[in-house]
Amino acid sequence: MQKIHAIIFDLYGTLYDVHSVAHACEEAYPGHGTAITHLWRQTQMDYTWLRSLMERYADFETVTEDALRFTCAKLGLPLLPGTARQLCDHYLQLDPYPDTPATLRRPRDAGVPLLIASNGSRHTINQVVSNSGMKWAFDQIVSVDDVEVFKPHRKIYLLAEQRAGHPREHILYVSANGWDASAASLFGFPVCWVNRDGAPFDELGATPAVVVPDLGAMADWMLARR
Repeated sequence: MQKIHAIIFDLYGTLYDVHSVAHACEEAYPGHGTAITHLWRQTQMDYTWLRSLMERYADFETVTEDALRFTCAKLGLPLLPGTARQLCDHYLQLDPYPDTPATLRRPRDAGVPLLIASNGSRHTINQVVSNSGMKWAFDQIVSVDDVEVFKPHRKIYLLAEQRAGHPREHILYVSANGWDASAASLFGFPVCWVNRDGAPFDELGATPAVVVPDLGAMADWMLARR
């Protein structure tokens, strides 16, 4: 294991809880909040992958709203324009996981550069980070807007490596999404998979360097190798 000179974090589902929109969904559609949240997130991911395969890139805001429209149609729920805007705006105000702020301070205080590499647009990433008061944590934000194809395409990992300014073997990639962790590992990053739910790792021919139950354990593991 090489020394770690920078850390790249995935955003959605890793640092920020995508299901924190559930309360807003429940307020808009009583009794359906959880179902909307889960189907919306899965459709959102499906659409990023499908658009990449079809070479029909659209920014994350568009994909998110399209996924919400499908979700409501699938569940037989009416979606007024104002409701769509209100719910999509909540994706700009996601809650960080409880251990996110304290965990980011530890490598930050140790002088390790921190980056985000996300399927979000530059606008959405900046809004999520700013609205949670955590702009202090990150040296750079890497958006798929710059390559116009979504993860897990290797272009975004290559761009993140270039922005980090170190060879990939010296950059720890942290993700709670198994498919993302697999792609990053196959690209050549040492990968920390944050497995909060005790799930099996995706069978995609990749193996993370380390599996941890939370972000704090990631920081413990990384700082022990500085």
